[in-house]
Amino acid sequence: MKIVTVIGARPQFIKAAVVSRAIAQHPDMQEIIVHTGQHFDENMSDIFFEEMQIPKPDYNLHINGLGHGAMTGQMLEKIEAVLLEEKPDWVLVYGDTNSTLAGALAACKLHINVAHVEAGLRSFNTNMPEEINRILTDRISNLLLCPTETAIRNLEQEGFGNFGCKVENIGDVMQDAALFYAPRAKRPAQAVPEDFILCTVHRAENTDDNRKLQNLFGALEQISAQTTVVLPLHPRTRKKLESAHYDFGNSRICFIEPVGYLEMVWLLSHCRMVMTDSGGLQKEAYFFKKFCLTLREETEWVELVENGVNRLVGTDRDTITAAAAQCLAQPANMTENQLYGNGHAGEKVVEMVYNYRKS
Repeated sequence: MKIVTVIGARPQFIKAAVVSRAIAQHPDMQEIIVHTGQHFDENMSDIFFEEMQIPKPDYNLHINGLGHGAMTGQMLEKIEAVLLEEKPDWVLVYGDTNSTLAGALAACKLHINVAHVEAGLRSFNTNMPEEINRILTDRISNLLLCPTETAIRNLEQEGFGNFGCKVENIGDVMQDAALFYAPRAKRPAQAVPEDFILCTVHRAENTDDNRKLQNLFGALEQISAQTTVVLPLHPRTRKKLESAHYDFGNSRICFIEPVGYLEMVWLLSHCRMVMTDSGGLQKEAYFFKKFCLTLREETEWVELVENGVNRLVGTDRDTITAAAAQCLAQPANMTENQLYGNGHAGEKVVEMVYNYRKS
């Protein structure tokens, strides 16, 4: 059985590392990896393949720096060419990026089975490009591999029982990654304080809105006066801050360059708490038993909020600073539970693909 895996962004490299290891252990499976090039900076891409021991991509499409339409269109064209050349049995896609949708759509039009890992997630905010990508990818996939029961319920409510696809809760491959890579964590080369809050800001709805950007970084500066915020600076966010003439020289925030996954694991292990507008980092905070303030109005990971380990604070400066002060003064009780499976999701992906039968 031949599988073409389509990846393009940092979270997908982490997920693919888990599943690629499981595929490599299966004697009847061959994996071809296609990297769309969506994350092309060395710190955002190459380092992940090196330190996570992911096989180098068989194809690198070098598509980046374009608008959503142009990027998705070029990916669709080039992925289709790869599929015609390789003639796989399955195309495997992850998450909710443009690479995800392009890979699924190219496969669907060529009547190749599609497996979507991390299916069924919904923020119910269609202003997010990711929401459109995940909804459309789910609709044209044969195998919907969900990380939670919430994701299963979302698909049931949307009528996926009538679409002839197979839906399964396999747990979260990011949980597998956290367990596997935690002992391999390494301290970032850049200096960070002993006592810190870990923060990331990169989502377009925050970085492209100057008012939200000012509110967010005003709050982070205020919080850093008490407990330093360590912020690996995403290239998009850096560009937006520079355009807004942000005073980096007098900032209290500890800005560092983007880090590899093993360094991020170290930061998660040693921070006081997490603040982020990322989807994946909300879960990673939970895996490492750190409370998370989510700098958005909604989250796909509603079970984290329901279990009291994540709080939605949006982009209002006063709300963010008050929530951070409260969390630092009264740390949450992060007890162990099994929201995202038991660390065997990667093996289940391989099992479900290999044993798939159409409904």
